[in-house]
Amino acid sequence: MRTLLKLASICVSSCAFAGPIVYQPVNPSFGGNPLNGPNLLNQANAQNKLTDPNASSLFGRAGQSQLDLFNQRLQALILDRIASSLSDSLFNNGQLQPGVVDTSAFRIEIVSLANGNLLITTTDKATGASTSFEVTP
Repeated sequence: MRTLLKLASICVSSCAFAGPIVYQPVNPSFGGNPLNGPNLLNQANAQNKLTDPNASSLFGRAGQSQLDLFNQRLQALILDRIASSLSDSLFNNGQLQPGVVDTSAFRIEIVSLANGNLLITTTDKATGASTSFEVTP
């Protein structure tokens, strides 16, 4: 009987110290701590066994050497300078002027439309592909 009373008193006393159960989310998307985000992402990536056979590495630069990347950046810089010098010849006092500019690879036509807008058409001489857009002053 004494053992039964001791057991009952232990059960009653442990219940008396219990607090309310409160749900605390872990995922920051559902209100959890934002510092859990990187950890959850790393766990998900570690568990992901699927790979895309058509995907290349980060930003589509698979297998490119540093020399290839440098050459691409240099080419982009040169094309930017050429575009800047062409744009200087297309503008007069800050306004686009109708006319045609020919380069070795492109033909740029600027046509004045009836409503005061300008139609700019760029044509690739090698492929014949062209793109057009309209500019409103």
